[in-house]
Amino acid sequence: MATAKNKKPDYWFKAKRHLSKDATLARIIKAYKGETLASRGSAFFSLARAIVGQQISVKAADTVWNKLAAVLGGEVLPATVLDTDVSHLRACGLSGQKVIYLRELSQFFATRSRHDWHLKSDEQVMADLISIKGIGKWSAEMFLMFHLMRPDVFPIGDLGLRKAIERHYNKSKKMAPEKMHRLAERWKPYRTVATWYLWRSLDPVPIEY
Repeated sequence: MATAKNKKPDYWFKAKRHLSKDATLARIIKAYKGETLASRGSAFFSLARAIVGQQISVKAADTVWNKLAAVLGGEVLPATVLDTDVSHLRACGLSGQKVIYLRELSQFFATRSRHDWHLKSDEQVMADLISIKGIGKWSAEMFLMFHLMRPDVFPIGDLGLRKAIERHYNKSKKMAPEKMHRLAERWKPYRTVATWYLWRSLDPVPIEY
């Protein structure tokens, strides 16, 4: 599966054909012709970006990330995070807890240079990542989607995804998670792609982790 920087998943067009059997998704897919999920090819980037994006909007996460990159010399790397004073990291808009998480993640990557996540199942990758302080289920799901480009991830705990499903499938009324899971059965084995398009329908720019 493709993991090169900014390369789209090799299953994308097949997934679009499958998902277009759903009239609602077909309309959304048509509205964003030519756009796809893309990997940066960096495991650290994906997880660090997920930490920054925890519990804030896409726009706010972009602002914090851009400030962080500027403070770290243009690129967020484990070494630069660890070498930068906590006060400077906080000044970028990161909470104290997120600074701790980002430094824990940086230490993890600084001491472990090799990973075999591409050989593991989704469940095995999730278990590995959740062992890192600050990486929960949602962050691990973002990693599966945006770094490993696994095709059938359905992050039902994501508020944006739930909002999009309720808007497009339930007239913006609340929908129980169990009903969302049943709805998403028709999107298998490409729930990652369905999720990406549902997010895209809400946000002014494509989500990136």
